[in-house]
Amino acid sequence: MTFSIVARDPQFGTLGIAISTAGPCVGATCTYVKQGVGSIASQASTNPRLGSDGLKLLELGLSPEAAITTLLNEDQGASRRQVGAVDGWGRVFAYSGAECEAWFSHHTSAPNGEHQYSAQGNMLVSGDTIEAMAATFEAASGHLAERLVAALEAGQAAGGDKRGRVSAALLVRPPLTVPRPLWESADVRVDEHPDPVAELRRIFDIVQRQAREIQVELERLRDAGGM
Repeated sequence: MTFSIVARDPQFGTLGIAISTAGPCVGATCTYVKQGVGSIASQASTNPRLGSDGLKLLELGLSPEAAITTLLNEDQGASRRQVGAVDGWGRVFAYSGAECEAWFSHHTSAPNGEHQYSAQGNMLVSGDTIEAMAATFEAASGHLAERLVAALEAGQAAGGDKRGRVSAALLVRPPLTVPRPLWESADVRVDEHPDPVAELRRIFDIVQRQAREIQVELERLRDAGGM
């Protein structure tokens, strides 16, 4: 009942996720990101452990495939789960259980390619949603948060969740070791809205503008010796 994209910026190591669904509070239940560790979307018949414990296993050094597979092997409802994951090294893995509701599937980036992402969805109008997200993300320019929002918009425009539109979320975290501008971080949630992806874009643009203004002021104060 959800479509999402998880990704890593290979240049700086920024990690993030963009997601939307026909149920409420998707940002509180399906998004898991930890700086330098990984990004996981746990959806369909959601099991929070796939996200929270998945990040713990990634932090221990397991690959996304090993981490998620380990947890799925312990999960009696594994056939109803859908997961997309990318770790701090850019390794990608996705899983769509055979009992997810149609239309469902996932699309992962090519191993060792210039992109590091996985797009996935279930209960979709068609597979066009997944392919639109993947193609848009690969073609988009700008920092990771902007590319994720663009991909989510493309997925919605291609059909999105066949049950309708209710919530959307964006969560992006920069690396711990490489200083990045304020606007490259994001934590935006939209709930109980008739067009959540469009509303996510509206709020995201406001946050981006404010972050840039703050960054300019911080740099002015630094140059003036006030910091």
